Amino acid sequence: MSQPYEQLKLENQLCFPLYACARKIVNSYTPYLKPLGLTYTQYIVLMVLWEKEKVSVGELGKILHLDAGTLTPLLKNFEKNGYVTRQRLKEDERVTQICITSKGDELKEACKSIPLKVASASASLKKEEAEELYRLLYNIIEQDSSDR
Repeated sequence: MSQPYEQLKLENQLCFPLYACARKIVNSYTPYLKPLGLTYTQYIVLMVLWEKEKVSVGELGKILHLDAGTLTPLLKNFEKNGYVTRQRLKEDERVTQICITSKGDELKEACKSIPLKVASASASLKKEEAEELYRLLYNIIEQDSSDR
């Protein structure tokens, strides 16, 4: 059966190779994160907290492009495990501040070699190609939704 709509061919979709590549790269983290009891999403949350030490849920969501529905259960679980504290700001009780604890900070040591271990997922790219891909992907991510 012929395909009368070129725009519906998988080979014509930019989203598919991005999706497949993202899955491949994220899945390459699993063997290193699973023994630590972490998912990739938990790992990237920790990366932000290791860098900033404390951040509001809203700011965390903006940085990671995640909504509160994804972050709230994750952060509650982190709090239960002693990795973070959550508290409402006195000056604005609508804002919840997340702070990394010393126990959460200890995970940094266990995770420090993960980026080098998973670098093989993109090892076929030259350094310049990887930098260009990074730049292009951030162009897409940061594109103002009002442009569409």
